[in-house]
Amino acid sequence: MTKHSSDLIRTGLIGYGYAGKTFHAPLIRAVPGMDLTVVGSSRPDRVLADIPGVQICSAEETAIHPDLDLIVIASPNESHFPLAAAALKAGKHVVVDKPFTLDLAEARELVELARQQNRLLSVFQNRRWESDILAAKSILASGVLGTVTHFEAHMDRFRPLVRQRWREDPGPGAGLWFDLGPHLIDLTLHLFGLPEAVLASFAAMRPGGKTDDWAHVQLVYPGLRVILNATLLSSGGMPRTLLHGTRASWAKYGPDLQEKQLVEGIVAPGTTGFGDDPDPGILFDGATGQRTEIPVPPADQIGYYLGVRDAILGLSPLPVSPESAIAVMAILEMSFASGAQGKLLPVPLTPEEREAYQEREQPVPSLS
Repeated sequence: MTKHSSDLIRTGLIGYGYAGKTFHAPLIRAVPGMDLTVVGSSRPDRVLADIPGVQICSAEETAIHPDLDLIVIASPNESHFPLAAAALKAGKHVVVDKPFTLDLAEARELVELARQQNRLLSVFQNRRWESDILAAKSILASGVLGTVTHFEAHMDRFRPLVRQRWREDPGPGAGLWFDLGPHLIDLTLHLFGLPEAVLASFAAMRPGGKTDDWAHVQLVYPGLRVILNATLLSSGGMPRTLLHGTRASWAKYGPDLQEKQLVEGIVAPGTTGFGDDPDPGILFDGATGQRTEIPVPPADQIGYYLGVRDAILGLSPLPVSPESAIAVMAILEMSFASGAQGKLLPVPLTPEEREAYQEREQPVPSLS
């Protein structure tokens, strides 16, 4: 189904917890040509307080609603696969929040179903539109670092108290790495393409912790090593993003501010000031030791949904392809296996999947 540009893309959102309320609803409503008409939620009062007049349905009803073109799934992880499959079978385009599915087999099945149904399927990787990643892309493309040999990305937080919620109770899709790992893996693939192997370590560091709250994952490339780190016991001190090369290094401290702005609701997505980041990146020249501050570009996660809109209208490819969703799930699954076995493991993609990924997702070109 290709819609005319004058038509509104009628959108249903399943789930109005933190992700649905903070990210999806504001971003969707800020995109010209998209209309958030149905929300699948068990908390109608909360939804209607934010979006007066929107239709409230159950998750299952929303997935197959006859008056919707696009279904966005921001419900608990174990519901992603059945809801996405139901929506695709009902002829809907689908966006799934990360993690895409619970395992690689489910990811492959969803992508094949979307192909059979001739519908678009994407995973919500909004972090590609954050200030540090946009700045890192610019630095890599400039060639100023020389040949890049090391990339490091942190999603570190300070939440010392274990909370009673599904993400912190043992079960399918729970734990810190299932929550943040898909972002960190996707960002790495977005910048550098597919790695060859994975080495991972996980731990529950907080008193009373029942799931992993500390993760340290290495991705191995020819001539490049990547460190991805996530913890709930970090008060600060580390750069969020770090690049080392044969001529220089680059670091970005401080978080992207879009999540804070979305929570506060003061600056709307797509408006002046949204995504502005006052913390510059810092370039360290290897030969002279000179330290140069470089302003980061303005960021705006609305770019993801602008891309989804244009893909549905037939104007451009999806901003995050189903091939990348499979690749991220392959590395996520293998990272858990590596952590359990304590050894380096290859990325379990078929030659056909690797070829499909490389056709759809190109890493940032380097001028080195």
